[in-house]
Amino acid sequence: MEEKQAHIRLLKQDSAKYAILPGDPGRIDHIKEYLTDVTELAYNREMRSISGYYKGIKVLAVSTGMGGASTGITVEELHNIGVEYMIRVGSCGALDSSIRLGDLILVNGAVRDDGASKAYIEEIYPAIPDTRLLMATIKVAEEKKFPFHIGRGRSHDSFYTDREEQIDAYWSKHGILGADMETAALFTIGALRGVKCASILNTVVEYEGDLEKNINDYVDGDSVVKQGEANEIITALEAFVLANKIK
Repeated sequence: MEEKQAHIRLLKQDSAKYAILPGDPGRIDHIKEYLTDVTELAYNREMRSISGYYKGIKVLAVSTGMGGASTGITVEELHNIGVEYMIRVGSCGALDSSIRLGDLILVNGAVRDDGASKAYIEEIYPAIPDTRLLMATIKVAEEKKFPFHIGRGRSHDSFYTDREEQIDAYWSKHGILGADMETAALFTIGALRGVKCASILNTVVEYEGDLEKNINDYVDGDSVVKQGEANEIITALEAFVLANKIK
């Protein structure tokens, strides 16, 4: 008898070809609004999951929690049950002064400044998305006229080190658009397991903005940032539709 995956608590019978991955379990409720025939599957630790259909395509939505370690576990266990495509829909802090709240960043590569991806393979291994899936997200964002940027991100493990301002300034100077905690692990582990991955980040903190205030505004429902969240969910789901047309 098949056992459930240890952390996501799903079986192969629960699987779908496509999975959308928010960090926050609460964001599953927002994704649910875009799906039909929704089924609640599991909720263990930070990993909450549902299945549903978008334009006839079965999709899983599974929260990863915060950071590369829990994201890596989620990627591994989803791969174990047969998921082939994964798109992160997360939040980020901008490292470019031209990026506004609610703008999307479509990540075409990530600085592996996290511990989870380094646990798998040397740092010279690139953290990059699947090319076709990235192109699908770009096509959707262009067609929908969502405000977006394409470029490199940085994934890290803490908001509260003693050198955050210096670190942000360094990576901003070197062309990094935004920072999150999960994309590098998703890209690295996904690639090693043969999973096609992409990452869409919603800007919730502007460069040199107030981290605590901006995140609190996001949690409390700031309209611009909430629209960015809706835009990234739509972009991911429509990208799956495009990917499903490629045989």
